[in-house]
Amino acid sequence: MSVMTIYHLVAIFLLCLGIFGIAYRRTLVGIVLGIELILNGAGLSIMASAQLTPAPNELGQVGALLVMGIAAAEATLLLAILIVVSRRFKNVEAGKLITMRG
Repeated sequence: MSVMTIYHLVAIFLLCLGIFGIAYRRTLVGIVLGIELILNGAGLSIMASAQLTPAPNELGQVGALLVMGIAAAEATLLLAILIVVSRRFKNVEAGKLITMRG
């Protein structure tokens, strides 16, 4: 098994772990962590795929940096929303937030 195959298997594992986290976590923090795992798996897959192409490897690095920037911006916005929700409803469980009206 080549090194690239191992990288892709780790990326698939991160993707599956993120989907599992989104599906089975009840709190908003767990859901945000699941989304972050999915984005990290995507960045790792982009880096591994860039090593397989004849193009320069800088393209894969730029793609991974773009994914990391999107993940950082997404985490910042979601954590700000999480703070507002926790202050307003005093609860961060996703199932209970659907029934709450404020």
